Amino acid sequence: MSLLMAVRPSLPQNRLLPLLQMLRQDSGPDPDAWLQTLGKLLQRDLSVGVSIEGASPLSKRCQTELRDLCRQLGPGGRRLKLAQSADAEEEKEEDKDSQRPRKRRKEPEEPVSPERERAPKRFRCLEREEEGNYEEVKAGCEPLETPAGGGGTSPIKNQPVVGAEPTDAGQSVEDAKGPAQSLELPKAIQDLIPRLQKVLKTFGEGLEGLESGPPVELRLLHECSPSQTDLLCGRLQLPQLSDTGLLQLCTWLLSLSPDLSLGNATVLARSLFLGRILSLTSSASRLLTTSLTSFCAKYTHAVCRALLGPVLRSPEAGPAQTELLCCLMKDEALEPDRQLLILGQILELPWKEQTFLVLQSLLERQVETTPEKFSVLMERLCKEGLAATTSMAYAKLMLTVMTKYQASITENQRLGLAMPLSLNTTFLRKSLQAALRHLTL
Repeated sequence: MSLLMAVRPSLPQNRLLPLLQMLRQDSGPDPDAWLQTLGKLLQRDLSVGVSIEGASPLSKRCQTELRDLCRQLGPGGRRLKLAQSADAEEEKEEDKDSQRPRKRRKEPEEPVSPERERAPKRFRCLEREEEGNYEEVKAGCEPLETPAGGGGTSPIKNQPVVGAEPTDAGQSVEDAKGPAQSLELPKAIQDLIPRLQKVLKTFGEGLEGLESGPPVELRLLHECSPSQTDLLCGRLQLPQLSDTGLLQLCTWLLSLSPDLSLGNATVLARSLFLGRILSLTSSASRLLTTSLTSFCAKYTHAVCRALLGPVLRSPEAGPAQTELLCCLMKDEALEPDRQLLILGQILELPWKEQTFLVLQSLLERQVETTPEKFSVLMERLCKEGLAATTSMAYAKLMLTVMTKYQASITENQRLGLAMPLSLNTTFLRKSLQAALRHLTL
């Protein structure tokens, strides 16, 4: 019967009717209720005079039991839809009345009934999901307050978030959670902010006698979540720090033990460098370059997330920003595994003229890449070459790849390079063709 219902549109009606009649005659003294119901539904679809009012594959007893179960499930049963019966409107009103108290957050929660505890897991999951959505909507419409009966839970504004990680390179955890939650620094750090502000002011005045080691106050960064670190950076106005103060602060941060968490390092990299780099109109100062390269050598992953991607994507990036990133790629302090990490980040970005220059500076170091990552690099080079026929930066990049990575280029990759290099119109075209022919030797 299930098969007949599935293929019914493709079967002639005059053949189905006799078959249904035969099934009714062969049902026997104790017919199968399910087969009978399927037969009635099939007859209803064929429009052979069978009444369709109230037709359902469920018996009346089953429908009644399902309605009772939905009432026992409470709010989680609101997703279940039953066939409308004569008393459907009355039951709908009862459901509305039972759900109305949930709109008031201050009222205590209803005790969980034994039937609800025995409800199937999928219904309980639906209920938790629905309650979660409800609370999210309510959080955006009502001020935060302590729910009654919550076991002494204090308001969120008095509970700093601990251990959260940034959700994106250019976004703090506080931004990800929205304005509904306010963050405050721990009391111990708040008390030390004046001392840190005084030290940073000393940087700006260029006074002598600064402490040789990191102040004890900086060690409290280990107790801050990334969102709290972001708040601390704002309180201390780190983006406005002078280049001299930036170098001294980076020196202290790099000497902290244990190392900063990835989340905190990402927040600090963004606060200390991103705005400073994007605002460059000429070559970066030696102090800024030294600060960035030293920070990147230790916290490469944080720099990739907070700086490399955002700067290369930014429409504000120009020659000054590109020059600084190229200098960063050439830093001798970058270990091979850090170089590979940076290469992986660049391969995930959209490419433009500045990207070719930065990538060339990195590949000149002869990065010890894996065959898989090198294959991705060659695919991107072949693809980008079709649109970069007039780009000098792309031509120089290809010369670097074909000379320094000749042993790694396979025959298929060499054949893939033939098309984009044949379209190149720069004065390096002959050099590119010669390097390509040299790959076959």
